[in-house]
Amino acid sequence: MLDGAGTLLDGAGALLVCAGAGMGVDSGLPDFRGPEGFWRAYPPYRALGLSFEELADPVHFADDPALAWGFYGHRLSLYRATTPHAGFAVLRRWADRVPTRVFTSNVDGQFQKAGFDAESVAEVHGSTHHLQCLAGCGEPVWPADDVDVEIDPATMRAVGPLPACGGCGGLARPNILMFGDWSWDPSFARPRLTAHAAWTREHRGHLVVVEIGAGNAIPTVRRQAELASAATGALIRINVREPAVRHGRGVGLALPAADALRALELGRERQ
Repeated sequence: MLDGAGTLLDGAGALLVCAGAGMGVDSGLPDFRGPEGFWRAYPPYRALGLSFEELADPVHFADDPALAWGFYGHRLSLYRATTPHAGFAVLRRWADRVPTRVFTSNVDGQFQKAGFDAESVAEVHGSTHHLQCLAGCGEPVWPADDVDVEIDPATMRAVGPLPACGGCGGLARPNILMFGDWSWDPSFARPRLTAHAAWTREHRGHLVVVEIGAGNAIPTVRRQAELASAATGALIRINVREPAVRHGRGVGLALPAADALRALELGRERQ
């Protein structure tokens, strides 16, 4: 399987990285797969009986903002403190050789932190590192660089001042597409998503797609990888739990992200 994936990479005229939540696990980021996985990462929510899907709901910012910002403020701090694993550096080295873009459902900003040009990263669900006005007052999406939310670790509730909109002074929320979210402002993400679609069409005939950690539960990234690789069949699917590739259109590797990428790089260096 590794040899087959290496052959695909050797023939790449352009590279598209499609990354889901599994990409961040080797960096130490929590796996929210199922309620038990979420509760292992956030024990206080077990006592409340709240799942990830229930917390990742914009209604809490209006109904219980301390609860909502307790969760998202912690995630913002976690992502800032996380060092991208060695697999990101492998992808960066490949990107130095062929035109490369990233399509991801992750909101952690790890690709940018690993050195990828922000304009080459299409974040289909937005970014924790940007904020928007909860009331939709018209204030443009802005960076969360100066936001630091104090959190009580026993209750996972925010304490003290909460992030505010610079336009109207009302409550701010992360610029992330949440579950059942009709008020997400896509204006910051849209230009990169549009550029991604145009770039993919331009390189479709010689494109190799490396899909990493994208499952079937929310198949946005997996479907994007399959569509982008449809013309060539050059899909490398890296997924510990769900590595199967439909109709033999590509290669599946049942490995963690960092291990798979390092093994692929080592195999290419030996050739």
